[in-house]
Amino acid sequence: MSEEMISRRFQLSSFQIIILGFAGVILLGALLLMLPISAAERCVTPFHDALFTATSAVCVTGLVIHDTGSYWSAFGQTIILALIQIGGLGVVTVAASFALLSRRRISLMQRTTMQDAISAPNVGGIVRLTKFILWGTFLIELIGALAMLPVFCCDYGWHGIWLATFHSISAFCNAGFDILGTAANLYPSLTGYAQNPIINITIMLLIIIGGIGFLTWEDICENKLQFRRYRMQNKVILISTVI
Repeated sequence: MSEEMISRRFQLSSFQIIILGFAGVILLGALLLMLPISAAERCVTPFHDALFTATSAVCVTGLVIHDTGSYWSAFGQTIILALIQIGGLGVVTVAASFALLSRRRISLMQRTTMQDAISAPNVGGIVRLTKFILWGTFLIELIGALAMLPVFCCDYGWHGIWLATFHSISAFCNAGFDILGTAANLYPSLTGYAQNPIINITIMLLIIIGGIGFLTWEDICENKLQFRRYRMQNKVILISTVI
């Protein structure tokens, strides 16, 4: 068997790359969360607890077995937030962003993988779409954090900057994680802000904007109010969201 045939036989498909990428990020996240520095009490977190938390963060499900605000240290919360951001953007999109920052040429195989990762209709313009996704994501998350900043800083001082940043990213990625819990008040979520319109409206808008998806954003930016020109998928998404 020639080397070329062996290479083709063991070449991974784009979907296999995406799956392995997610699995690798989850495993790395779990190992980092096991470190004593990740826990507030500087203890080693059992592997199954760390794996569950990492999986929940990357897959943005919001399920936890330890109160995120009181159990994890600042380092652990940062790891969880990074996993949420990677899961929200997609492993391939994050990897492509590093390639773009290093100004490396993106191959056709990489472009095809990027297309499959974000379900783009065609491979043409995929790099431009990836840049749009990255800039759009960080801009909206920044606006969300700035909107909540006065409320959190009023209640928590300088720590409010971290709270605003964490909850903006968590809401935009539809992750469902919060860090408002304390040892005396576990798993409070946003119940303490039930009567606060700024926090409620900002969180709701971030969830909706992040939930409708990147391709819908692109359609809105390109076609503005010309609804008839939108892709059928995006029409269904927008109409369903409004309803």
